[in-house]
Amino acid sequence: MDYLLSLLASPDAWAALITLTAMEVVLGIDNLIFISILTNKLPPEHRDKARKIGIGLALLMRIGLVSIIAFIVGLTAPVVSLFELDFSWRDLILLAGGLFLLWKATREIHHHVDPDAGGELKMAAASTFALAIVQILLLDAVFSVDSILTAVGMTEHLPIMIVAIFISIGVMLFAAKPLGDFVNANPTVVMLALAFLLMIGMMLMAEGFGVHVPKGYIYAAMAFSCMVEALNILSRRAARKKRAEGGSAP
Repeated sequence: MDYLLSLLASPDAWAALITLTAMEVVLGIDNLIFISILTNKLPPEHRDKARKIGIGLALLMRIGLVSIIAFIVGLTAPVVSLFELDFSWRDLILLAGGLFLLWKATREIHHHVDPDAGGELKMAAASTFALAIVQILLLDAVFSVDSILTAVGMTEHLPIMIVAIFISIGVMLFAAKPLGDFVNANPTVVMLALAFLLMIGMMLMAEGFGVHVPKGYIYAAMAFSCMVEALNILSRRAARKKRAEGGSAP
């Protein structure tokens, strides 16, 4: 109890909480984009449930990983050497996650470019509720390990990590449905989101090979792309409004 009270009275603890929460929210964007892409392929009545389950699993996974934080930190120790490169369990997890994201994003892009490829049966099988949850769970594991390791690097206080995780997951729950609906209502945004997944997959692969890519560059590129797409959406709406007004004129 005294420990918690001392944290509440510490300006450094509050600064660490604010900084870590902001970082966790930013890291959660990657996860949220992937969840939106997957759940939008489900029937409308199942989408919200799948989003909540996927984000809930992320919360449980991150809290579980925090409870074994000493083990998670140990994942950064080299376990295998290949071509004069040392790989830790963290590196292998990031490589596997990056490959999965690249495969999934490429497959989705191919489907959107050529919707008839693969047949309706394959698409129906790919859009099942259970399969969507499994894929969300796989990426949750990758993003959760990265999230916890980031938290460890920013603070040594376990309560601060847990509170930051709860706040970031709450933000994801709040933003999941509006983001999913927005992506579903704007087909060009789907392609942009898939391009983001490709970029995130490549970043995970680079991190797995020991090449650090500053996340600020990645998120700056994503923010710029979103601004350009927002202008495109406004331009299309203005054009539709002008055509509608022209058609209704006497």
